[in-house]
Amino acid sequence: MPILDVKKDVSYCVGSFGEGLDHPECVTWGSDGYAYAGGEGGQLYRINVTENKYEQFSQASHFVGGMCQDGSGNLYFCSGNKVYKTNSKGEISEYSSGTPAVPMVGPNYPAFDTDGNLYVTDSGEWEKDNGRIFKISPSGQTKIWSEALQTFPNGICLSSNGSHLYVAVSLNPPRIERIPIDAEGEPGNPEIVVDMPNSVPDGLAFDSDGNLYISCYRPDSIFRLDPTGTLEVLAHDYEGTLMAAPTNIAFCGDNLDDLLSANLGRWHISRYNIKASGLPLNYPVI
Repeated sequence: MPILDVKKDVSYCVGSFGEGLDHPECVTWGSDGYAYAGGEGGQLYRINVTENKYEQFSQASHFVGGMCQDGSGNLYFCSGNKVYKTNSKGEISEYSSGTPAVPMVGPNYPAFDTDGNLYVTDSGEWEKDNGRIFKISPSGQTKIWSEALQTFPNGICLSSNGSHLYVAVSLNPPRIERIPIDAEGEPGNPEIVVDMPNSVPDGLAFDSDGNLYISCYRPDSIFRLDPTGTLEVLAHDYEGTLMAAPTNIAFCGDNLDDLLSANLGRWHISRYNIKASGLPLNYPVI
């Protein structure tokens, strides 16, 4: 499949919306029928993808990283060195700061399993190789789940049957790995899924056919990895304007057939018409 130039192939890149967002790194689809994003200045945005409108409904103290929602409409997001929780009214509370012995350094992206456990990558510091993955139980108890991937673990997603946690590892070398999850919820040995040379992989999302989508902070590209292991460039913007450091991605809309990417380098959300539907996320009731 040829590279899709988002400036020319309008059948794949419908366009952008939400102009005026403050350098959003994250985007996710909520259980309540809205998309959500966060801003560099701590803004929390609720997005109506049908009407292409957004509102800021709350304000965090720090830059907002990845986020996800539970089945009760609460939003969980990484900000500063903690994970926070906010309800639909925008009331924010701390959810986790790590363990008493090992505080979080740079929590980056959260993802729920079906039982309500929240996996959180702590990327650590850039090129310091001090990343890890925490796991927060539904009761709020936090533990270090894995320290096997230390070179800036970034975006994550679970496989369709919950047997593996897929991790975008941004550095040394850039790659996608997956960690088996055993029957007790403990991690196995990581397995390399695909190497991503000359890139900085950031966000991950599966579609319903088992294709894995990989968004990259650098270059301004989204890749697609099919179940046979074939990696292709889905979309690329050499100018870095419509796509500008596409960090997190999410399948949104009632049919999960709208692929959205946040653009850390600019002020909008990009929308792609790729004729695929996303794998539904987990929305446990906490």
